[in-house]
Amino acid sequence: MSVTFNPIGEVKFEDGNCFIVLKKEAIPATLGLDEYSHIQIVWWFHLYDNEDTRKYYVLDKPYTKGPEKIGVFATRSPVRPNPIGITSCVLVKLDRAQNRLQVAGLDAENGTPILDIKPYEPSIDRVRDVKMPLWCAHWPAYVEDNATFDWRSEFNFPE
Repeated sequence: MSVTFNPIGEVKFEDGNCFIVLKKEAIPATLGLDEYSHIQIVWWFHLYDNEDTRKYYVLDKPYTKGPEKIGVFATRSPVRPNPIGITSCVLVKLDRAQNRLQVAGLDAENGTPILDIKPYEPSIDRVRDVKMPLWCAHWPAYVEDNATFDWRSEFNFPE
């Protein structure tokens, strides 16, 4: 089976702000979106999409405090069989005239293809009794706290 994605836009950084610039034909799909404070962005890890990175199923210690080996499905790693990212973000502003959404908290790169946008719905997305491994239990409990958290110290990024 083959799957085809048609990106609806891309990430653009401008003057320290993050925007999702939508294709003009996708703007009508934003009707009602500005009534939400938070949205979920589904995006493509385009910088990690190659034949080699799609072969990884087990990673060697991607987290500084994590286990020596971990399955890729137990990570948020961009190196995976299908490099799809999902991030909950603050919807700062919807500007239909400029075909863009300003968001806060998106951990994607400039030029990242956007595949879909969904409203954050607490009745569907929020979970009460979350279980996490002890090695990451000190991570922020809320998206809003991510900006002040030292994420770089949590990962073993290649030099």
